[in-house]
Amino acid sequence: MNFLYIIIVLIIVVLSVVLHELSHGIVAYWLGDNTAKDAGRLSFNPLKHIDPYMSILVPVVLFILRAPVFGGAKPVPINRYNLKWQEWGMALVAIAGPLTNFFLAFIFFLVGHFTGLLYGGGGELPEFIFGEIIFINLGFMIFNLIPIPPLDGSRVLYAIAPDGFRNLLLSIEQYGFIIVYALIFLFGEVFSSLMISATQGILDFFYLIVGK
Repeated sequence: MNFLYIIIVLIIVVLSVVLHELSHGIVAYWLGDNTAKDAGRLSFNPLKHIDPYMSILVPVVLFILRAPVFGGAKPVPINRYNLKWQEWGMALVAIAGPLTNFFLAFIFFLVGHFTGLLYGGGGELPEFIFGEIIFINLGFMIFNLIPIPPLDGSRVLYAIAPDGFRNLLLSIEQYGFIIVYALIFLFGEVFSSLMISATQGILDFFYLIVGK
């Protein structure tokens, strides 16, 4: 494994998770909650956001293992009671992160496609960089949309779920990451296959847009 490629992947991961978390904080601020701003999280400084395990170790290990890359960062602090529209405001804050990753992937796809850099037109290194930006950001988007708290998908589900199901989501939130990791550990191949299929489906949509 080329060490340079690992460093490039690490840089892409860090920038991607920083923009993901920053978007949460910015939308929360727009909706009336200053919690993230007061905590210093409306910052491009990676040290404010990265989690050594989820932002560095997990993505790099997955890349080395040739598995779909996903990860996360330290959650941005949000006070849902300060937000406009309460649950719907929280849903908007939550979806901002995955949408940021989606748009990053789509923008770099368009640039890479129309310049040819995505297909080796500028050499192996630019092809690798553009490809990893696309795949990593789609991986982050898909992973964070899993509807298990505290992942973003659960915040969206919370806004539309009946009260009984909302209470269930709240009751398991403190165990959410344990549940996610357990599912990945027990059903790793199935999870990897679903991630790959979802990523390929989105890429097919991108190619459909550019008429290829």
